[in-house]
Amino acid sequence: MKPVALLIPGMLNDARVWAEVATGLADAAEVRIADVRTQDGIGAMADDATALLSDLPDGHPVVPVGFSMGGYVALELLARHPERWRSAVLLATSCLPETPEGAAARDQAIAAFQTDFDATCRAIARRGLATPDPALQERLLQMMRAAAAETAVRQTRAIRERRDHRAALASLRLPVHVMCGERDRIVPPSASQTLADTVPGARLHRLPDTGHMLPLERAQAVVDVVRQALGHGP
Repeated sequence: MKPVALLIPGMLNDARVWAEVATGLADAAEVRIADVRTQDGIGAMADDATALLSDLPDGHPVVPVGFSMGGYVALELLARHPERWRSAVLLATSCLPETPEGAAARDQAIAAFQTDFDATCRAIARRGLATPDPALQERLLQMMRAAAAETAVRQTRAIRERRDHRAALASLRLPVHVMCGERDRIVPPSASQTLADTVPGARLHRLPDTGHMLPLERAQAVVDVVRQALGHGP
C-alpha cells in the first residue's frame, strides 16, 4: 500500500483547496482529505481526521499536511501521537497560542461574519492572495461561500481556543517541513519561522511572491515538499 497523505483544509475551505495538490500526489500517496467544517473545536477536528485512518494497520506511513487552521489540527495530531507519523508538512500556520489582541480580533471577525458574510469573505479572499487574480479569487470565494456564516463563526471560535503545543513540538523526533508565503498577510512569515525554530530539525520553505493561500497559489511547490516528506524527493 502507498503511504497516506492526510490533507487538512484551512478555515472556510473544503477538499477543493487541495485539488491540484491531490492530483500531483496521486502517484506517490493515497490522498485522504479531512472535513473540518462541522466541529466545535480543533480537538474534535483532530478526532475526525484520525478516524479517517482507522482502517490502516499499525505502522502504516502517514504524513499529515495541514494548511492554516488545518495546521492547528495537524499540530494537535503531532502532540497527541508523535510516534504515529512518518513526517509532517505545515503550511501557513503557527504554533503560538492566541493573544488577548488576537482574541479580540477573532471576536470582531465573528461579528463581521454575522453582519455581512459575503463582504467579509471577499475581504479575506483579497488578503489571502499575494497578487490580484480574478479567476483564483473567484474559485476561493465560491468555496468560502459554500461553508456559510455558521461554519465561519464556529471555526473562528475553535481557532481562538486552540491549545499551546510548543512543549510537545520541542520534543518531536520526526522530519517536519514548514512552508510560508513571504507575502502572507493572514499568518505572517515570522510565525512560520517561530514554528520551524520550535521543532528540532524542521525545514522552513519560504516562497517569494506568495500570499497565504499556498495550496492554490503554489500548488506545485506544495506537491514537491509533500513528496519529500513522503520520501519521494531530496
